[in-house]
Amino acid sequence: MVRVRGPKSVQVGLNLYFLQISGTWEPNEDERKAAWELHVELVTRIAVVPLGADDGLLREALSSLYTLFATTREILRKYGPDVAEPKPDGQYNFGVLAVAMLNYALRPVLARWHPALEEWEAARLPGRSRGEHEVAWDRAQELRGALDDVRTAMTEYARVMADACGVPDLISATQLAVGERA
Repeated sequence: MVRVRGPKSVQVGLNLYFLQISGTWEPNEDERKAAWELHVELVTRIAVVPLGADDGLLREALSSLYTLFATTREILRKYGPDVAEPKPDGQYNFGVLAVAMLNYALRPVLARWHPALEEWEAARLPGRSRGEHEVAWDRAQELRGALDDVRTAMTEYARVMADACGVPDLISATQLAVGERA
């Protein structure tokens, strides 16, 4: 069994669309393990990697964000009530932070953009590639901007999760390692 270690207390500061989260979190052992699992999920998805102006498909980016719902639910079920236990003095817990991520960072973006993109996709002419069709969408840059905004929030979540389980922020560590070789 791998023991994940971390600091006694983590400062949380998240700026979501409709919600500001600021305070302290003293994670228990199960919360640290859950934080590690969520951190890994976040840092290995488009959720925290910039999507260049001509890179990737918008549908794939939205789908990647959408899968975070199932993944986060699974983490919450796996670790059970111990990750949502009430804390003294208004401290946060993993459960509250995870649900806030889903409902206040991801859900607004997905609720707005999944149907809009789906409508555009339905109008694709036979013989036209998905990529060509997406580039021709007059709202493509607007969606890319929304993805960039959610990336900022998800990056902050990933950093809080890294802090909670006492590991280096893998986003910054990877950028430094790649930057040193370039």
